[in-house]
Amino acid sequence: MTTTSGSPAPASPDGTDTTYEEYATLPDGRPLPLLSGPERPMLESWLAFHRATLELKCKGLDDAQLRQASAEPSSLTLLGLVQHLAEVERNWFQRTFAGLDVPPVCADDSSGYALDPDRGLAEALAVWHREIARGRELCAGRSLDETAPIPGDGPMAGLEVSLRWILVHMIEEYARHNGHADIVRERIDGVTGA
Repeated sequence: MTTTSGSPAPASPDGTDTTYEEYATLPDGRPLPLLSGPERPMLESWLAFHRATLELKCKGLDDAQLRQASAEPSSLTLLGLVQHLAEVERNWFQRTFAGLDVPPVCADDSSGYALDPDRGLAEALAVWHREIARGRELCAGRSLDETAPIPGDGPMAGLEVSLRWILVHMIEEYARHNGHADIVRERIDGVTGA
């Protein structure tokens, strides 16, 4: 049996014939990150967990709630976070690692945070899922040690980063923004804990 990344899955913790996928899902549907095993599947499982956490934070809310800002003076919203993380996915996997010259996900805003009255959660999630899939495609079969230069003119422009660094950074990026999402969601309807 293998995981979705194609590597062998660890045995179930209770020693039964239960597959990893059968026992490794939390009650809220998020995948449980691998508890042991090789580095690449471990990193990918943590990134999958954090991606699923962001999506869970948006579940069950209407459009007005998804556009509700966290707290003054911040204009941070859950919909803006989904859009931003689609841009982050594109930036690190397509622009940096694959060296592609691709435009911003939201043509009107390179950060992704700006809200368009005509763009709702379904569209934002579809774009975000597409960016995740494209990143996975570009990284498939590539070594964690493979490097690429950071593009642009920012303070890190030109520095070489490895795919390992990018995956660790993406886990950190999602974890940080999921903390923001926790606060925004709690403010909207009191839901906590994911």
